Amino acid sequence: MTTVQDALRQLARYLGEERDVPWSDAAVEHPAREARLLLAHAMSVPAERLTLLAYDPLDEQVIEAAYVFASRRRGGEPASHIIGYRAFFGREFFVDSRVLDPRPETECLVTEALKHPFAEVLDLGTGSGAIIVSLLAERRGAVGIATDVSADALQVAEQNAETHSVAGRIGFVQSDWFQAVGGTFDLIVSNPPYIAAHEMPSLQYEVQCYEPRLALTDEADGLTAYRKIVAGAPAHLRPGGRLMVEIGPTQAQAVIAMMAEAGLRNISVIPDLDSRDRVVVGHSPQETGETRP
Repeated sequence: MTTVQDALRQLARYLGEERDVPWSDAAVEHPAREARLLLAHAMSVPAERLTLLAYDPLDEQVIEAAYVFASRRRGGEPASHIIGYRAFFGREFFVDSRVLDPRPETECLVTEALKHPFAEVLDLGTGSGAIIVSLLAERRGAVGIATDVSADALQVAEQNAETHSVAGRIGFVQSDWFQAVGGTFDLIVSNPPYIAAHEMPSLQYEVQCYEPRLALTDEADGLTAYRKIVAGAPAHLRPGGRLMVEIGPTQAQAVIAMMAEAGLRNISVIPDLDSRDRVVVGHSPQETGETRP
């Protein structure tokens, strides 16, 4: 008889073995954690329930399904694509190859945005919709616009908005940054592609092969999107409104300089939980006639 606890140990051992594949012989980075996710998916139960079920026996069909999932994971497919979701800011977001997986680091952007009131938010390059859906789920009176150049990504974002009961408060617009956006907002957020072209070969295989390249890199120096976003933001921010962008750990000074040049004020950098620069925040002047410092 194989119990849940037995299966978890076996799956973790299997996931932790070196992989005999052309692109990498490294083991799955967090085998025990991913074993829990995959076994819970095979059992159709929440992963947090496995501790309570530790000594329950498992059917052979469930064990076989878990090993199929584990084999796919060992082959490089992200766990989120296998189980169909990625956890972000306390919620589950559907993801597939049309969008980036929302990362834990991006949660600091959401946390910072929620520290101050906002009524209307614009999310540029929304991808899975994780940022704007999280913001509106936390602020029930707020509304927003989510844009993406990819129609496929917008389909995923709309699905997540429906799942989390905020679809009625979000307008979805296919747009290349501000191209199809009108009006002004008191909060603009974005997690744009910021990986430089020369950095792409160093990314994990699963990121390069299973996530859209368009959402990862600008095929240049990694700063192209910031130039467009920062240049367009002043015309779309209300007096005192905030622009918040996620950045790569080495890009803070370049983005700060762009915001200052665009006339934004009170610019600050927010670190992530690993103390790396992660979000740059700039404010529009309080009065529309106010000049740059």
